[in-house]
Amino acid sequence: MEGGLTDRDEKRARRRARVEAASSGGPQATRRALARAGDARAILFVEGISDQLALYALAERHGRDLDAEAVAVVPIGGAQAIGRFLDLFGPRGLNVGLAGLCDAAEERDFQRALERAGLGADLTRADMERLGFYVCVADLEDELIRALGADAVEQVLDAQGDLGSFRTFQKQPAWRGRATEAQLRRFMGSSAGKARYAPLFVHALDLARVPRPLDGVLAHV
Repeated sequence: MEGGLTDRDEKRARRRARVEAASSGGPQATRRALARAGDARAILFVEGISDQLALYALAERHGRDLDAEAVAVVPIGGAQAIGRFLDLFGPRGLNVGLAGLCDAAEERDFQRALERAGLGADLTRADMERLGFYVCVADLEDELIRALGADAVEQVLDAQGDLGSFRTFQKQPAWRGRATEAQLRRFMGSSAGKARYAPLFVHALDLARVPRPLDGVLAHV
């Protein structure tokens, strides 16, 4: 009918309604990301906003515009939520392209959720990677600090006016004498610190030294 909705329009509207329903009551960052996921051709799931910002920064460095490519990077607010998002977007749901990134401590949560979603059985880490799901060892901050090296990380801190605070932190009895990399990781430990520095570290990276999980998951989408 002229002026009416086409079947395609109706399908898109139903899909958006399902995505909106799934986002209700979730973290604000998740709701914002899902608002852009209604028409996405691929969804990349991450645990938190620092991972999201790091991947957008890496895409930018590779000359990619994920929004223009209809790729949504969705911070799910913790690994325990991955199952319901795989149910929604996976082969038994909306069946869009999927990828994901998690910390080593949450690998088992992602593995079980992928298996329950019908994406394999007895999945190894290599199997997960073939599906587009990569594991950071031990976490995103650890991967980035190791890739940059302590000296380069300190240069980023210095440029942001935080090197003095870090030097004070290093003198704390609990951290005095520990490896600089371990001190840096702990110094970045707060959510605010991670979100602030993750994209800065990505922009400071030599692209030949990007951590494998970040390169792999972005290449999958």
